[in-house]
Amino acid sequence: MSDYERQTIGAAYGTVPRAEAAAIDAGLRAYMLRVYNYMVLGLAITGLAALGIYMLSVTGDPASAARAVMRGGVEGPARIGSMYLTPIGYAVFVSPLKWLVMLAPLGLVFALSFGVERMRPATAQMLFWVYAALVGLSLGSIFMVFTHTSIVRVFFITAASFGALGLWGYTTQKDLSGMGSFLIMGLFGIIIASLVNIFLGSTMMQFIISVIGVLVFAGLTAYDTQRLKNEYIYGAMEGDVMERSAIMGALSLYLNFINLFTMLLQLFGQREE
Repeated sequence: MSDYERQTIGAAYGTVPRAEAAAIDAGLRAYMLRVYNYMVLGLAITGLAALGIYMLSVTGDPASAARAVMRGGVEGPARIGSMYLTPIGYAVFVSPLKWLVMLAPLGLVFALSFGVERMRPATAQMLFWVYAALVGLSLGSIFMVFTHTSIVRVFFITAASFGALGLWGYTTQKDLSGMGSFLIMGLFGIIIASLVNIFLGSTMMQFIISVIGVLVFAGLTAYDTQRLKNEYIYGAMEGDVMERSAIMGALSLYLNFINLFTMLLQLFGQREE
């Protein structure tokens, strides 16, 4: 156990015997491991869903592509860039159904955030998996926009950065709670600016959003890691309460990872020609 962990546990429980402190430390490690297991499994589901919908959505055969009305009123094979879209791809990424695919994850996040206390852990866990799969459907389009090599490269950059930030948030003796409200305000600013830029389509604004987004989600990764650690130590959680807390903790870290990845991809991803 590190000196900081002893100090934190001591502050929460007072002076405790070494054996009891070791038990608290073991429980904390088991809890954080559970959080990260949920998060990693969620990321795996998202990745498989994204790759799966991409493979179902594109074709190299124009005859197999969905038909779409092109400019000038001429019907031709639907495509994004140089890729032809299958009927599934057209439905998910072009037709009005795309709005349902984009907005459904938002509805599930609200359902989890505001209703998790009334849910059984198994229900909350299932909603998390469904949410991760829906996010994967939305992210399937990145394989059409960016080269696969750059996607893999940015993913590993994100994983390394996330791991380092999480480790710092877990071990630092600095209290990060003060920066939480500032980061949340930055998050809302990013959401509003992103919505505005949907209509403006400004590449400069997108660049600024991405740069600020990287800073915000990097900070949130460290902040949320420390917050989860302190919640376990001070909350004395057990049973269903601890399981629901682990799921919601995994969701917050999952969102930080996904958003950090997409922001870095906007900055460093190489677009398809």
